Amino acid sequence: MRLVFLVSFLRILRHREAVGVDLAPDEAVVLDPPDAPLRAALTAATAGDHAPARELLASTRLHAQWERRDAYVGRLARTALHHDGWLDAWLAESPDDPDALLVVADLHLHQAWKVRTDARAKDVERDQFQAFFALLEDAVPVIGAAAELNPADPVPWRIALTHARGTQAPREVFDAYLAEAEARDPHHFGCHAQALQYLCAKWYGSHEEMFRYAERVAESAPPGSKLHALPLQAALEYRLSEADEPEGPDPYGPKVAAAITRALALSDTYAGAGDREAAGFRNDLALMLIMDDRPAEALDVFRAIGVHATEYPWNRLGDPRTEFLEARSDVRLDLAARIPFFGRPPEPPAVAPDWAALTPRAVAIVPAPPAAVAQAALLSGFSLRTAPAGQGYSYAEVVPEASRGRRTALLPEEPLTAAAETFTTGESWPALILHRTPERCTVTALHQGRRIVTHTWDTESPAPDHADVQAAAGDLARLYRVADPRPLAHILRATGDPVRHQADLVSALGLPPVPPGFGGDTEILGDIPGARVQPRRSILAGMRDTMTTSTGSHPPAPGQGTPRTGRWWLIRTAALVAVGAAAALAWWSPRVGWFRSSLLSGATLYLAGTLTSELRRRRHTAP
Repeated sequence: MRLVFLVSFLRILRHREAVGVDLAPDEAVVLDPPDAPLRAALTAATAGDHAPARELLASTRLHAQWERRDAYVGRLARTALHHDGWLDAWLAESPDDPDALLVVADLHLHQAWKVRTDARAKDVERDQFQAFFALLEDAVPVIGAAAELNPADPVPWRIALTHARGTQAPREVFDAYLAEAEARDPHHFGCHAQALQYLCAKWYGSHEEMFRYAERVAESAPPGSKLHALPLQAALEYRLSEADEPEGPDPYGPKVAAAITRALALSDTYAGAGDREAAGFRNDLALMLIMDDRPAEALDVFRAIGVHATEYPWNRLGDPRTEFLEARSDVRLDLAARIPFFGRPPEPPAVAPDWAALTPRAVAIVPAPPAAVAQAALLSGFSLRTAPAGQGYSYAEVVPEASRGRRTALLPEEPLTAAAETFTTGESWPALILHRTPERCTVTALHQGRRIVTHTWDTESPAPDHADVQAAAGDLARLYRVADPRPLAHILRATGDPVRHQADLVSALGLPPVPPGFGGDTEILGDIPGARVQPRRSILAGMRDTMTTSTGSHPPAPGQGTPRTGRWWLIRTAALVAVGAAAALAWWSPRVGWFRSSLLSGATLYLAGTLTSELRRRRHTAP
């Protein structure tokens, strides 16, 4: 068993970087990203302007784009949970606008479920249920008005189906709502998805009824419809509640297998990776394939998902984005462990998407000269570009590479943050990491290799908790020796303009301004006079250069040492053969404990790494 573990571990070290190399980088993955029109409407709404949202929903109504309208209504209602001034202004201006009333109706349901939470009924307090039902009651006249003002719209009936589930409506009421929805659009995915939830065993139906309904709807759906993935949603609902099932043969195994096959065929009808419309059922499909122990197919689905992680189904397991990234990483590790050590990983697709435009921009501001930052970053495992920022300050950014080192490939953190954890360790100065995407901006302050403060401004998020903001402002004030933390707290609590708030915080901390071009190109420091690239080093080379490079000077590029003698090569090659054989024997023999086996394996890896690094250095320095 120990030998199997060792072999798997060595295979992972060798192949992990090559498996899934074409996947979108972790830092580029976002949760339910809005499309451009919706992003503009959400940004305006948080600033108090309802006009873009009104125009957006009016367009979907006029062109009968019911699926898109449903998605837009849901996101606008979620935004109104935290920023409702724009919706109040819209209603005051147009109290009978069917689009505004539709958002209000969905808002009532979001408010109700926020109070109830997603906990099981036995874990919900009585006062929570009372508030839940009161809010659902408030939604009834608004849902009716939205349906009357736009009779052709199926979206009010999707909201009504959700309402029926919450109010424990009897089956005849549910059937009536579903009939109204199908009369307006028999293939509306949102309505059928809500009906599926009502019919599942967790609510008011059973596994058998849920599967039967999903299969019937999928059979009647037109080619290419997302409804072909409804059986997959039923299969996932079943598998996630499978703990309640008795042990023995899986009674719904064939239905689950058929649902996966149908969803794989549907995914193939969508061209290219990163299709926003297909992201929902593809996330379901990836999780189902993992649960079915089909990692190769799961990896293909993750390729197709691209950067579009979705809240469901990953929120059933924990934090959605974290669970998505961990599941994707586990698939890569699983596949790498199955490839023979001297085998070749499967070739990635010939044409891989370019994810650079979607990768969050990151830059660090460090109160230390560039040479000191470069010296401290020798062991970071990343290639870093440093540039002077004036008055003893530096900017730093990670230089993208075609192939990362094994250490960095195994790190789950965003590259610049991971590098900063290394180059601030043992130093008196901190580092402030700035991240920027179209939806959000983040600051992370690190000191002594530890994250002291992380704060995000998001266009859709509510103002953060006052106590959390006060604590973060106090930590930043102490770290950067700011006398009064109150202006920092005011900036951290601000909403509406993430880019401006991020720049304001940098200024309030007394740091150099955000470098020009930040948020545009991936690399922005190259044009600053005095910018230099610090190439990444192996652990051994980094340790050697850390001890030999004089303080205050920029470390030289790796691979500039004296050539090794023949005797040096002979001794280390012989040692590698001897120690490697001893390690293999130790893992094989039951008489040798795991500790000694691990020491011999470590020595083998050390000698192999030394020889490999020297071969690479000779290749790079050869005339």
